[in-house]
Formats: sequence, structure tokens, C-alpha cells
Amino acid sequence: MTDANHNAIQAEIAEQLSRMETLHEMRILLAIESGSRAWGFESPNSDWDVRFLYVPRLPWYLRVNEPRDVIELPISGDLDINGWELRKALGLMQKCNPALLEWLDSPIIYRQDEAVMKQFRALSREFFAPLACWHHYLSMAKTNNREFLQSPRVKLKKYLYVLRPLLACQWIEQGRGPAPMLFQILVDELVKDAELRAAIDELLRQKRGALELAEGPRIPALNYFIEVELERCKTIADKIPAQRAAPEAYARSDEFLRSVVLAQ
Repeated sequence: MTDANHNAIQAEIAEQLSRMETLHEMRILLAIESGSRAWGFESPNSDWDVRFLYVPRLPWYLRVNEPRDVIELPISGDLDINGWELRKALGLMQKCNPALLEWLDSPIIYRQDEAVMKQFRALSREFFAPLACWHHYLSMAKTNNREFLQSPRVKLKKYLYVLRPLLACQWIEQGRGPAPMLFQILVDELVKDAELRAAIDELLRQKRGALELAEGPRIPALNYFIEVELERCKTIADKIPAQRAAPEAYARSDEFLRSVVLAQ
């Protein structure tokens, strides 16, 4: 993508976010890139997956029937934009939703209320539940491996959709906290085997230079690691702490919601 095209997409994202604020009478607290661009292995034709958190004006909350708490724009070309209302996001935070944790760690930020999001991220750390997140990533790895990596030829990007959650499992298993959004951090910190590292580096090189749906033959070093790691994970669930937030954290999240809504 040329600089001109990149700048045009950035301008369109900014325009769409501002338009939504006016149309839906709300304020965006955080807008980030999710998906392959935020993971750091986008292809030249990868979509732009913009996700945001927002707070409506106070009257939105003063209704008998709870209104819809998601805003989704129709997909336009390569641009996919949708977001969650703050109360919904806080409820997901209390359940340690891995997707939300990844949004909070995205390296590509389009818009952010620094003060509000500093408090939000601090609260999210109180609700981090290692075992729940570990199971989420393990399930993702199992599903993608079973559905996409068993044929003689595979879509290259599907390896990354197995490798990333498996390395996220290792990260959590080692007590490092929530898994980082950037795949490269996981690789640099966790992959010590030279053959495996070389295979991952080559896969990333091909992925970044290929069309989004490019296919290739199975990669033995990657399949071997995946099968061994999935087998190992069968025996370690009882070693992952099932940490839960203190009761005071729930009260703090209620107060945080009130303070942000009433500041509108």
C-alpha cells in the first residue's frame, strides 16, 4: 500500500468515527485496529478492522428497555468498523474477555481518551483470569488446526491463527499476564528453537508479501510444533491459576462507569 492510500484510509477512519459520534450522540473513548494489522502480520490486501469503545450521553442509560449496546457500520470495501458501549465493555472486562484485552493492547490507536482509558486498563488488570484466557486461546488453536491445517495445501495465514494462540497459552502459563497483541513479541520472547524460529520468520515473510488468501504446502516444522504443543496442553490446565477479582474491584468498576457517564 502506498503512503497516499494509507493516508486516505486513515482519513476515512477518522471521518467515520466523527460521523458516528454525531449520529449516535456518543463519545468514543478508544478506537484501535484489531486483527492481522494489529497482530503485525497483515498482507498487502488485508482488511482494516477498526474497533472502538464509546459512552452515550446520560439519557441513553435512563430507559425502561435497555437499548442496543453495539454500533456496527456496514462493511465498506476493506473497512470494517464496529464498537461496544462502555457498560457492555465493562461487563466483558469483568468476565476477562480476551478480545477486549487485545483491544486495550493494540499498537495501532486511532483515538483515545488518555485519562479514561488509563483507569479502564488498570481495572482490566484486576479482572485478569489466567485460566479462562488460557482455555480461550487453546480452544482457538485447536479449532483452527482441525479445520484449516490438515490438508496437503493450506492457507498460509491459518498457521498464524494457530501459532499465535498457542504462544499466548505459553505466555499465560509462564505467569506473564495477558498475552500481548503483537505476534512478534510472543515469538521473540518464547520461540527459542532455531528451526521453529526460521520457519515462523519465513511464514511471516510470505504472509506479508502475499495476497490474503495465498496457499502453500504444509510446513513440517510448524505442524510438528503445533501437534506437540496441543498434546502438551492436555496435561497442564491444573497448573494455570483460576484467579478471580476481589469484590472491591466490582465496586470500583461501577464507580468508574458512573463517573464517565456523568461527565458527558
